[in-house]
Amino acid sequence: MGDIYMLADTIILGKIGEKLKSVRLKQNITQQSLAEAANVSLSTIKKIENGEIRSFDSFLRVLRILGKLDVLQPLIDKEEMSPSEYYNFVHAAQKAARKRAGGKIGLNKKEKSEW
Repeated sequence: MGDIYMLADTIILGKIGEKLKSVRLKQNITQQSLAEAANVSLSTIKKIENGEIRSFDSFLRVLRILGKLDVLQPLIDKEEMSPSEYYNFVHAAQKAARKRAGGKIGLNKKEKSEW
């Protein structure tokens, strides 16, 4: 397909809508039954399939019912640190740790309190 960054948003939304419609039809699901299962209106399903995705919440519901929610997995996965990133993180934390004062307090030198 090429570089997705070169496509206009409306083209991307249209392709997503087409794909969702294709998935729905392959699973032999009507628009009405998808709407009911996803708890959205029939017009919302029609709009999504036409590339008019206005509500992310509705979009998530439709993906879940169609079994395609996993396409978003990379967005919620925790990124692992590389060994060098971990090393830098640990050493930065050690440098930022609070240090105690180096001077000693004389045991015999007590300040007089005004209390």
